[in-house]
Amino acid sequence: MCKTVQYLLLFGLSLGILNAQTRTEKDLLGEKQIPANAYYGVQTARALENFQISSLTTQSYPDYVKAFVMVKLAAARANADVGRLKKDRLAAIEKACQAVIDGKYHDQFLVDLYQGGAGTSANMNVNEVLANIALELSGHKKGEYQYIEPHDDLNMGQSTNDVYPTAIKVALLLHNDKLLKEADLLAKAFHKKGDEFKDILKMGRTEGQDAVPMTVGQEFHAFGNQLDAEISALKKSEVYLCEQNMGATAIGTGITASPGYAEKVAAHLAKITGKPIVMSKDLIAATTSQQGFVMYSSTLKSMAVALAKISSDLIILASGPRTGFFEINLPALQPGSSIMPGKVNPVMPELMNQLCFKVMGNDLTVTVAAQSGLLQLNAFEPVQAIAMMESQGLFFKAMPLFRKNCIDGITVNKDVLAHYMDRSVGVVTALNPVLGYEKTTELAKEALATNKGILELIREKKLLTEDQIKKLLDPATLTGQK
Repeated sequence: MCKTVQYLLLFGLSLGILNAQTRTEKDLLGEKQIPANAYYGVQTARALENFQISSLTTQSYPDYVKAFVMVKLAAARANADVGRLKKDRLAAIEKACQAVIDGKYHDQFLVDLYQGGAGTSANMNVNEVLANIALELSGHKKGEYQYIEPHDDLNMGQSTNDVYPTAIKVALLLHNDKLLKEADLLAKAFHKKGDEFKDILKMGRTEGQDAVPMTVGQEFHAFGNQLDAEISALKKSEVYLCEQNMGATAIGTGITASPGYAEKVAAHLAKITGKPIVMSKDLIAATTSQQGFVMYSSTLKSMAVALAKISSDLIILASGPRTGFFEINLPALQPGSSIMPGKVNPVMPELMNQLCFKVMGNDLTVTVAAQSGLLQLNAFEPVQAIAMMESQGLFFKAMPLFRKNCIDGITVNKDVLAHYMDRSVGVVTALNPVLGYEKTTELAKEALATNKGILELIREKKLLTEDQIKKLLDPATLTGQK
């Protein structure tokens, strides 16, 4: 066989293999070979080349994938309602959307979360994947867009500028439900400890100094109530996420969208998500403004501030064991030093603190990105989405660990607390109504000078009977529970 014939055969064979492994798609910039088994298309392929930034992609957050698809499903139904999308195409799109909502095809949502173009690549990734799933489920081949087209059908009456922020809001709403459940369980864990420790007296402190008596139970119920307040704020912040701008299209004027579509897509999205989603009264303002993200992110930051404060309080209350407060014991999870034998560190509160610091930083990212948008569109929504979804994810994973590995196992060192109560000058405040401020001030001064306890001096000076002392130092009386 001559070399020319061999070359032609090899060329034909390689061309056949190439054609079998890829399909040709084209866009504004020209043709591109797409893997034959890929459900994404040409614009996704370009994004995969342009934005190799992080290991985070749309599929990294399953609720984000579902949210995008829910938006597309609502849009398709709204377009069918106004008579624009054909019923057979709607049926195919509905099947494709439901498959993804059920957890299938998530590996096709591959665009890096960090991207230029205000989310256009992410939106087109969804359009292309859903179109090709719908094609296959309808008996067609991937890429046969004459039957169902990513732009004309999946993006009908839409723009990235209304789809993308709406998808982010829906994703945050979906994951917020899960976050609230974990936060509620954590708050309940603190309240359970509050009940367990309700009769154990201790000294409260202000500005790091002895203040007045309280119970350990009151302290832990206070931790729980702080979280309850943050949970309430997080629930209330959902109202800002429920206002969406679908129907705004490019800048809020609704160009390419049909009359009545905007109202119908909001109604469909509310039904699909089970959330009270409404159309913004001013779509131009809603497309320009980032209020929903700023408000929700600030609530996550508030939760972080509370959790960090509580974590730091637990660290100092457990400090010691010989030279610190040592009022409580945190579960011993691991050796605390590579050099100091016997050292055990408060690793779970430390972990929670670090995550809280990250959430606080993420809120600053959202703030700066929201402020930096120009005119009718904010191009920095991708980094806001990353920041908020990361904050949600950190809390969702950390809260159950914090609860199970730390809070549930906390115990109290009663002897240490009793010693502090006996020695503290702070008890003197409870004697003001009986002995008067001037006399109690003298007692406090003498106690500090002589290193004696207040009760010790009272007994030496016979200022009160044992019965009076017992009544005055009753835990319920001292702590305002009577």
